[in-house]
This record gives sequence, structure tokens and C-alpha cells, in this order.
Amino acid sequence: MKKIWYDGKMVDWPKAQVHVLTHGLHYGSAVFEGIRAYKTKRGSAVFRLKEHVERFFYSASVLGIKIPFSKKEIEKAILELIKINKDKECYIRPIAFLGYGKMGLKPKGAPVNVAIINWPWGAYLGEEKPIKTIISKYIRIHPGSSVMEAKISGCYYNSVLASIEVQKKRVEEAILLDFKGFVAEGPGENIFIVKKGKIFTPSSGTILPGITRESVIQIAQEIGYKVKEKKITVKELKTADEVFFTGTAAEVCPIGQIDKTIINNKKIGEVTRKIKESFNKTVRGEDNHYLKWLSFYD
Repeated sequence: MKKIWYDGKMVDWPKAQVHVLTHGLHYGSAVFEGIRAYKTKRGSAVFRLKEHVERFFYSASVLGIKIPFSKKEIEKAILELIKINKDKECYIRPIAFLGYGKMGLKPKGAPVNVAIINWPWGAYLGEEKPIKTIISKYIRIHPGSSVMEAKISGCYYNSVLASIEVQKKRVEEAILLDFKGFVAEGPGENIFIVKKGKIFTPSSGTILPGITRESVIQIAQEIGYKVKEKKITVKELKTADEVFFTGTAAEVCPIGQIDKTIINNKKIGEVTRKIKESFNKTVRGEDNHYLKWLSFYD
């Protein structure tokens, strides 16, 4: 990639730098989004751009970060950047953070910086093969400790700890429980289970209700599946017929093992496969019903 959009300007990649006393570096006072662009027969398009930018601004408001650009300006900047970088398919990372000029926990008076970066990035957890997971020893952040609907950089220390655990156990991903012992989500993914043809996913409150999660719920319902949000126990998780993750980076990722429990003989289940196929058609513009979710730029 040649350029990064930084505070309203297209900057050469190596020159997009921050000071070591940047507030966000020390205190996690930053918010971000993960967005994807896909190739389609009609040209390349960003998936659910408007919804991601809406959440970006909401997350910023939670930390008192006033983004000095409008939502439309950020949407336009994202499309311009990936077009300049000539990327037909990519991952996109907008980030807003408190910058250099003020230290201390009280953020008032700290300058706000905004950047947008894009790069090629395949499916985060692989394409087809169901993955191995563990239930992490770390629980998801208590909902009384943060605003769960906001994508705040500082909160991701929780996901980093779980990911370090995953590396030590030599599996692909972790599953975190909430403070009451119910299933919450992955370090960077939402989770679904399938039981007797019905789909269940953890209720909002202790999770980040992802945009891919919302998309998958709508797609599954359109196919004809019943989807219910509920508290899911570890027993329900491990005795499910199918389990899968969803997320912008992970897309739709089947789970074949949880700790020592094998799920569906380590094979992708019928429901997961249908949802994965429908999701892939949606993001690639092959389902006219969901073309409204695509922002074409090339």
C-alpha cells in the first residue's frame, strides 16, 4: 500500500507516524473499526460501510473523542484511499485517537487524530477447515467496566491475553465466557451455535454486537432458519450440532473442536455451510436483495 489517509490528507505509508507521548498509546484512548472490501462482478465494493462508520462515531462519542470530520467525509475518504491504493479486495482500519500534547487520565484538551489504513488480508482464521478452540481462562470484560457496544482500543488487552493463551495451547482461537459463566464471544468474533436446525447466539450485554453478526442473523432468517439470542451455557456450547464464529476479519468460520470436545466430527455443518455460502454471495454482490449493503468504488 502506498498511501494512508491521515487527518484529511493522503500521506506516504512510511510518513504516517505518531509521537511516543501519544495519549492513545499510553492509555488506550482510541477507537477503531474493521471493514472489508470485496471484488464483485459489478466492481469492488465495501461491505456495510455506513454501518461501520456509524459505529466508529458512536465509539468515539463514548470516549469523548470528537472526530473533526463528518460521517460522509470519512466514508468518502475510505473509498478514495482504497481506490488510490488500487486494492480490489482488502481490510480497512479507520482509527481515531487522542494524540500528542497532553498526558494524564483526564482526556479533555488532548488533540484528536484520525487515520484510515487498508491492506490485503485474507480470512483471519482460514477459509474452510473448522478450527480448534479453547475456552479461555480469561473472562470477557465485565459490562459494568466498559461500554460493550463501543470498539475501544484499550479494551482489547482482554483479547490479547486470550490470544497469547491460544498461541501457547497451539490452537486457532479462544472462546471467552462472561462474568456469570455464560458464553460471550471470541477475542475478535461473535459466536453462534446450531441445535436441531435452530440457531442461537449470546444476547447483547456482555458482547460487542458485531455488524457481521447482525448481517448473518438477517441472512439466516431469510434462508428460513430461526435465530434466537439467549444466554448459552458451556454445556449447550459443547453439545451443539454446529458452532461457528462471525466477524469482519473472520467472516463465517466453522469451529470443529472446543477444548477436547469434537464438534460435528470436525466437519463444517450443513447450516454453517449454507450461511457461509450465502454470506459470501452477499459480500460479493451476488444477492440482489443485499446490494444496499455494498458501497462500490471501482
